[in-house]
Parts: sequence; structure tokens; C-alpha cells
Amino acid sequence: MSEADYVVWGCIKGQRRALGFVNRSSQVCLGHSKALGLIRHNRFVHLTRWLDHLDSLDPFQRAMAILISAKANTTRAKKTAAGFSLGLPNATLGEVVTRFPPEPSGYLHIGHAKAVMLNQYFARMYEGKLLIRFDDTNPSKEKVEFEETILEDLRLLNAVGDSVTHTSDYFGQLHDYAIQLIHSGKAYADDTDSTMPVEHDCSCPPKSHGKLSKMAYERFHGIPSSRRSATTEESLRRFSQMSLGELEQDGAKWCLRAKISVDNPNKALRDPVIYRCNSTLHHRTGDKWKVYPTYDFACPVVDSIEGVTHALRTNEYRDRNPQYHWMIEALGIRPVNIWDFSRLNFIYTVLSKRKLQQFVDKGLVAGWDDPRFPTVRGIIRRGLTVDALQQFMLQQGPSQAILSLEWDSLWALNKKIIDPKAPRFWAILKDNCVFVDVLNGPTEPFTKTLPKHKKNPDVGTKVTTYSNRIVVEQVDAAAFELGEEITLMDWGNAIVRDKKFAEDGSGSVLSVTVDLHLEGDFKATKKKITWLAPALDRPSVEVTLLDYDYIITKKKLEDGDNWEDFITPNTEFREEAIADANVLDVQAEDRIMQFERKGYYSYDGRGSDGRLEFIRIPDGRAASLASKA
Repeated sequence: MSEADYVVWGCIKGQRRALGFVNRSSQVCLGHSKALGLIRHNRFVHLTRWLDHLDSLDPFQRAMAILISAKANTTRAKKTAAGFSLGLPNATLGEVVTRFPPEPSGYLHIGHAKAVMLNQYFARMYEGKLLIRFDDTNPSKEKVEFEETILEDLRLLNAVGDSVTHTSDYFGQLHDYAIQLIHSGKAYADDTDSTMPVEHDCSCPPKSHGKLSKMAYERFHGIPSSRRSATTEESLRRFSQMSLGELEQDGAKWCLRAKISVDNPNKALRDPVIYRCNSTLHHRTGDKWKVYPTYDFACPVVDSIEGVTHALRTNEYRDRNPQYHWMIEALGIRPVNIWDFSRLNFIYTVLSKRKLQQFVDKGLVAGWDDPRFPTVRGIIRRGLTVDALQQFMLQQGPSQAILSLEWDSLWALNKKIIDPKAPRFWAILKDNCVFVDVLNGPTEPFTKTLPKHKKNPDVGTKVTTYSNRIVVEQVDAAAFELGEEITLMDWGNAIVRDKKFAEDGSGSVLSVTVDLHLEGDFKATKKKITWLAPALDRPSVEVTLLDYDYIITKKKLEDGDNWEDFITPNTEFREEAIADANVLDVQAEDRIMQFERKGYYSYDGRGSDGRLEFIRIPDGRAASLASKA
């Protein structure tokens, strides 16, 4: 046996499609009988003989056994992580307290939805409490508006906390704890520049060339700050000056750093900043404070103060978990368990609040609730149900796998939820629609009451008008063949007798004549057609059908990418249509419905032109989710 034999054998054995292509008639291959059974004809006799020979040798049999075992263990591990079967460590029924700590600097997006739903799930699972705490430690970015919208978004998600607090409620205690760290020699005041880039060598990370500040450069290379050896008295004096706003003339470059390590391999432990100056008015405390704690300092301290037992954090914080524990141990306060889960990433999706804000500021979207946005209110406006979101998030569970997820599975799950209860209506695209004369049709228009959902009478009823003159879409009329029997949905069969075309050579159909044939078998026809007849008392309604593309053209933005280079040029698609008059009964609180043969839609109110607008809901199929750009 040569190395090539091992490599080719491994490639074939590792892939079901390759095995199916090889078309072995033998059942020697362990674990692949189903794939082998799909093949009817064995065309690769020499390859089969070669595989049979290798399968009979001990090294190959051992390799196959290891592969099967590894696959089984991986499957079990994934099911365990996603199924919550492990639960929380050190959790006691009735005593678990979790928290969701959003920063009020933007709207909640789908990543936040996962975090709050997991926190709520565990709190309810252990009959404990969920705390909602606003991490309002950066007055430069935070607004009351964002607090209000976050609370609204949480209500949309049916996520109700047992209490709502703010980190600013504890600014006094946090300030005292910072002084305690200085007294114990575990913190020092520092004025090393943390803003202006300095020249540095090429041993720094490639993406940081020419961008590292002096503080970042020293932290990266394990160089101690010149202030690290300052006396306790000097650091206390500087921190007092910072707190009184007396260092503004120095550009507010003084900060307080935890004295943990200079050269720890985990760079998160290299003397992180725990307090910094900021003279901006705080939306809750006004001008009372001139210094503010960083998240890395405030979060573990307030978690401990508020009685949080389990802090659920995305695993992007994993390197900072030792820092979290250090803060608690250094202050001698109650410890908190940390539970990691993977951050939620979707293809063609931006989750950075800073980038989303730029999309809003540049007018690339209509606002934070735009259907193209991954914000909670954006995806709900597009037609995603809270039930689907909750089920999807719980399916992901506290998994550690970092993945860029496709949107298809989420929208497919949503379709299963909305399909049994979405009322059915009809809409005909207005562009080049075609009038159809129905021979043997009613001499006078009449109406019938029909169910809005044939399989679910609880959805209600609608009124359908029948007439000897109806309208169909151009694409349907163009497909009719003379003498062909078609089905007019909710009416019966008809035979195409005549078609008239435009004289401009475009091939457009001007009109069609059909002969009603109600005794015909609808099962025998290939074309089932939606149609509209104008009602006398409630004429057809002009509506706008909206569809959207992803806002970026790249599946995943990398660290060095300029997001503006990947903006999708056109992301909104509008079609004018004539809809069944029953859509006038659709209410905002029960807005999800289906235009048959078109898809599911979410009613979005009236547009600036007065027309009713309906947003298409993706159904999970590849065609509806592909980037149109």
C-alpha cells in the first residue's frame, strides 16, 4: 500500500456521495448500507475490487471503526449541547438568578434575542428570576430612547424580567470598590495614551499596523506602564482628580487600570482599564459623575451585588472570563458562575450596532425597524413570529459551536407555524393583467361565502365575487393554450377558446375567452389559476407587494473588510397589484396572511401613496433566500 491508496480510500469513505458514485455492490463498508443500497448498477468493477481488498486489511478496518465512533460521539455532543440536558452548573431549584444586560445604545437584534431567551429559559427552568439590567456606563452613546425601545422589544419577545435595574444605580458602590482596589495595591491611575496611534514594528497583528495606541502597543508586547509603580497615595490623588473632573485640561486621558499582569499569555489580563473619564451628561445621573466604570469592571461587581447566580455570556468573552473572576476575588465579594454559549451569526447579516447605526444615518434603510434589518422589530415586521424565534433559539441551545447560520431553517420553521392559521387571499399583478371573458358564466355577478383557510375553519370566512368577466395575470394568460382545460380556483374548470395578442410584436396577451366547464375534473388540469372579479359593493383593492434583499453582498464580513464596499445597491423591490377586497379586513395585530400562488405576506399598513402594503415573508426555500444582488 502507498500513501496514495490511504488518501483516496479516506476521501471515498468519508463521503456518502462518493460512496454512492463508486456504486459498490458489496456491503462491506460499515455504516453506509443505505447509500450502497441506492445503487442499481455496478460500473466500477476494478475500483470495487481495490476497495474490497483495502477493507479486508487491519489498518483500514481500524480507521473505519474510529471514524464511525467519532461521528457518533460528535452527534451525541451536539444533541446534548443543544438540548439543555446538562443544565446549569451549581444550580439549585428556586435559587437561580440570571440577567440580561443590554447597553442602551441601539435597538435589540436577533443576537440579543438569543441571549435573553436563554436567560429566561434557565430562569424558568429552575423556578428562579430573570433580571433586566441596562448597562449604562458610556453616556457618549446611550439614550433614553434606546431604553424605551429595548423594553418594547422585550415585550415583543414575551421576555418579561422580574425586575429592571441600571448599572448607574450602583455608581456609588462601584466608585467605592475602585478606591478599595487602589488601597489594596490592585489598581493604579495611568495616563498612557490610549487614543493616538504610534509607530510600531511589524510584530503586531497585521490588522493593527499603524493603528495601535501606545497603551495597546505596551499591552501587546508586555511592557509595563511607567505609572504601574506609582504609590497608592499618588493613584488615589489622581483618581480623586478624575472623579472631580479636574483633569479635563489633559484631554481626559487619565484612567484607572486593574493591576493584574503585564505579560500574561491571556492579553485580557494585562492590566485592563476599569475606569475612564467622560464629561458627557448621563441620561439618568446628569453631571454627577465625571468618571465611569468599564463593562469589564462593572458587570461582575453588579452581578455579585444583585444576586446573580449564573452569568450567561457569549463565548467571544471567554478570554475575559478569568478577568471577570479576578475582579470578584480581588474585592472579596460573592462569586458568580459563568455559562458560555455561542454568538449567533447569520450570512449576509450585519449585527454590529455601530454599523447598523451607519446604515440608518446614511439613509440606506428607513430606520431601525426596517424589514431588511436583523433587529427584533425589523424581523418581526417582516413576518417572523415570536414562536418561531423562540423555538429556533432553544434548538440552538447553549452550543459552543461558532457558525454562520443560513436564514433558511429559521424561516422554514416560521412557515410551519404560520401556515395552519394564515388566511388565504388573492392578488393579481397589475402590470399587463389580462381580462378574461367567461362564456356560460353568470349573467349577473354574484357572491359566495368561502373559508379563508380550507383546512382551518377557525380562521374565518371571506366573500368571493363571481362574474362573466374576470382578470388574470399576464404570465398565466401567456401560458394558456387554445383548447386547454384549466382550473379557476374556487370556481371550477374552463376551456380556453380564444386569445388575442398585442400588435406590437411583444407577445403580450390582450384578452382571453374561456368556456366554463364546471363538470370538469380539477385533478386532471395542470394549471390552477387565481383570478379576480370586481365586486359591486367592495371593488378590488390596489396594493403594493414588497420584497427585500440582504443589505450586504458578502456572506461574512472579515475584520479587515470595509463594510461600505459590500453594500447591496438595490435592496427593495416593489410590485403593484390588485388584491381581493377581503384584505381590507386584515388587522395590524393579526397581519400575517397568504396570497395564494405568491407566498406569505405581512401587512404593513398604508404607504405614502395610500395603498395597502404587504411585505413578503421568506418561506425557507433557497429561491426566496438567495441574494438577489
